[in-house]
Formats: sequence, C-alpha cells, structure tokens
Amino acid sequence: MFAKLLPAFALLLAGCAATASPVPAPAASEAMKNFATSCEDWDEWDKPAQPFKVYGNTYYVGTCGITALLITGPEGHVLIDTGTEPGARDVVENIAELGFKIEDIAVLTHSHEHFDHVGGFAYAKQLGTMKVAVARAAAEAFRTGNSDPADPQHGTLPPMAPVEVSREIDDGDVIRVGSVGLTALAMPGHTPGALSWTWQECDDGKVCRTIVYADSLSPVSADDYHFSDHPTYLADYRASLAKLAKLDCDILLTPHPSASDMISRAANGSFEGGMSCKDYAAAVTKRLDDRLAKEATAK
Repeated sequence: MFAKLLPAFALLLAGCAATASPVPAPAASEAMKNFATSCEDWDEWDKPAQPFKVYGNTYYVGTCGITALLITGPEGHVLIDTGTEPGARDVVENIAELGFKIEDIAVLTHSHEHFDHVGGFAYAKQLGTMKVAVARAAAEAFRTGNSDPADPQHGTLPPMAPVEVSREIDDGDVIRVGSVGLTALAMPGHTPGALSWTWQECDDGKVCRTIVYADSLSPVSADDYHFSDHPTYLADYRASLAKLAKLDCDILLTPHPSASDMISRAANGSFEGGMSCKDYAAAVTKRLDDRLAKEATAK
C-alpha cells in the first residue's frame, strides 16, 4: 500500500543487473564479533571497520562510528548512507571486500542530510551509475551542499559537495530494485528531511525478519536554537517518535551504531533482540523532554 513508485525512476533502473557474486565471507557471528572487538562506543567517524552480514542480503559496510548499509539483490543493490567523504572511501573498499561491485549499486539513499552520514555521496556517485534518491524535504540540501535553514543545527555544519538528485521521496514511498524493496518513513526531528527505512530479509529463504534503519532523531542543535520556539516542527518531531515506537522491528539499526547499542549487540553475534524500536523511541523521547525542560528553565 506504500508503493508510490515513479515510473521514470523505475525505467532508469530497468536493465541494471548485478553480475557480481559475493566471495565467501566469515560466518555472520564471527564477522560481527570482529567489528565489536575493533570498534568502540561513539568511535571516530572515519575509523575503518570490517564489513559483515547483518541478516539475509543486508550488509554493514560503514565505519566504526558511522553506519552504511548495502542491501543486495541479483538485479542491483541499494546503499543507504556513505559516511563522510573520507569515510566513503572505506565504504567503497568494504563493498569490494564483500565481493560486490560499486557499479551494481542502483540506488543511493540516506538517513538524514548531515555531512557525517552523506558527505560522501558525490564521491560514491562518480564511481558508478547509481541514482540518488532523497527525501523531498532534504533535496535542496543535497543539490546545494548547504543545510536547510530549518535544520536545528543550521549554521554549525560544514558544506558538502553537491550531488544530482534523481528522485524525491515522500513518506511511505518504496524504493524497489528487482527483489529488493525498502519503504521510506519520513521522520523529521534531528533534521527536516530525515528518513527511517524498513524492509524484510529472509535468511536462506526460511526465517524472515523485519529490519528497521531508524534515523538518529537526536535533539541536538545550534547553541541559539530552541525546539520550544518551533511548535510545528516540535509536533512533527513527536509524531516521528510515535511512528517509530509502533514499528514492527525485529532488527534495529541506527546511523550512529552506538545510539542503539549496535557494538555490544554485535559482540553477541546477532542483532536480533536487544534494543527495540519502542525502546529507542522512548530513550530519544526522554532526551527531548529533558532538552525542553532545560529550555524552559533558561527562559
């Protein structure tokens, strides 16, 4: 019911075939534990990390401090986030290490429009033929490389290299590349154009799990910004948290691994269980409430 595919975009993807076959990789639990051993909580954004299978055809290809996810299929792949521009070089190497080709990525999309997560879009795009699909509310930031004036952190963020946008995504839209299908959920709060993503993966075609890549949703801002001064934005923010809390969420992943205890969960060899979407939404809601209480005291 969420399928709002743009015909022109679908045509662009037609004929995009992923011919690469992944090389044999360590068992998922072993690779995850290697990730957990080499990375620390709230680690450096550009610190290289070993890639690993999350579940099914979903792979972690990011750094120690910034998540990037590759969702693979025989007709083409989807990459969510690249990290910073330097970090994107590690992401590209991680994709190759897993045996996949950057040229077989059909769509590049995002969590939210900050340089630490998408600063490497222009670099990655030049290496292949991928189409860039972004939230409608974030499109201008990608096209210009500058943050939205409505962004709580506007004025504090360095510019990014501009990138050509092929598709603007609305809430509930589906990105589909052959057998790969991901549903976008608009979740403004941390940024105006933030997206969360949900999709289903089946391990060996038998046991299926719902994966949610939930945006940061963190109440961080410039020093002179007050969420309480923006009631409409604040209402949208709370609606995002309520939406997240209701999601079916077997496996929770986040743009900053430590935000959802991904490193400690990786040490156990599986992302199933542990923090749920409801838990994550509750933790962020408390932070937002604490922030609003501090703002009220300061006035």
